[in-house]
Amino acid sequence: MSWGLDNLPYGVFSRSGEAPRVGVRYGDRVLDLAAALHDEVFAAPSLNPFMARGRQAWHDTRALIQNKLADDRAITESHLVPLEQVRLHLPFEVGDYVDFYCSLDHASNIGRIFRPDAEPLLPNWRHLPVGYHGRSGTVVVSGTPVRRPSGQLGAGVFGPCRKLDIEAELGFVIGVPSELGSPAGPFEEHVFGVTLVNDWSARDIQAWEYVPLGPFLGKSFATSVSPWVTPLEALPRLPGRAQDPEPLDYLRRQGDWGLDIAVEVALNGEVVSRPPYSSMYWTPDQMLAHLTVNGASLRTGDLFASGTISGPLREERGSLIELTWNGEDPVKLANGETRTFLEDGDTVTIRARAGEVTLGEVSGTIR
Repeated sequence: MSWGLDNLPYGVFSRSGEAPRVGVRYGDRVLDLAAALHDEVFAAPSLNPFMARGRQAWHDTRALIQNKLADDRAITESHLVPLEQVRLHLPFEVGDYVDFYCSLDHASNIGRIFRPDAEPLLPNWRHLPVGYHGRSGTVVVSGTPVRRPSGQLGAGVFGPCRKLDIEAELGFVIGVPSELGSPAGPFEEHVFGVTLVNDWSARDIQAWEYVPLGPFLGKSFATSVSPWVTPLEALPRLPGRAQDPEPLDYLRRQGDWGLDIAVEVALNGEVVSRPPYSSMYWTPDQMLAHLTVNGASLRTGDLFASGTISGPLREERGSLIELTWNGEDPVKLANGETRTFLEDGDTVTIRARAGEVTLGEVSGTIR
């Protein structure tokens, strides 16, 4: 079963006429946790109250759910709701949102595109995980239509984006907050789980506005996330990619936080790219360390994303701008159509797996 006992991602669902509540996906059904576990924290319309309980509660609850599903189906059977009977909602209340830029391959490609006559990587890139603060109010759940944004496209030029793009990313959801002025501490004490992210990008707006302060309107109009948050405990880990120069002390890895996740990007139902998360240069523990080292606090529901996942091969690039730059052919679809950037009506779906663990998908259609 692709959504079996080793997976069990959390989400928020509702049935017709009922309030949203927390559930766990098991196969093609959702386990109603408030009813099955007799715990009102799961009757909340978001994961935030449960996530704030902390790592031991996350571990104990996961073990309890696994035991009930494996050994006591009579108790839980009446609380397993078929997926076709539910509506899925944004799984957590988003606090702050930070987007990083952690793929060496993606950063090198974008540097060549935006600064063709300069060194692709800026001098700071190998010394710290570069990031920017995004707009949490425009984080939406998978399936929400994405309206084509408008903005300045150049000096004196305003109109709808002509170069609408996607970025296949992995998001990390904060469960336990930290005190203001106190660094976060151990990664696994604070990060509840992961969710798939599509950081929609208006490339022409971005190219005009991003100097000198970085992304703004080109990024803030929509960010889509999966309705499922996979617990960190479910993910197989591996050593991170070698780094040169050696990071400063606060960024030195304290464990294996590389993740072996295979990502798949589909455009109008056709797979156009398969980015490997294992190729990422900066690991999530380093992202969190840098995010908080200046004393910035964490809140339950904070989201930080990896930045575009791209590998060294063309078919491993996680954005359309990388797939089609430098005179390379546009993306070709089976029906004969081609794409350099997204057209109205296009649907992008990002899926991922970590071994036998399915991370689900995040999807959106351009309006």
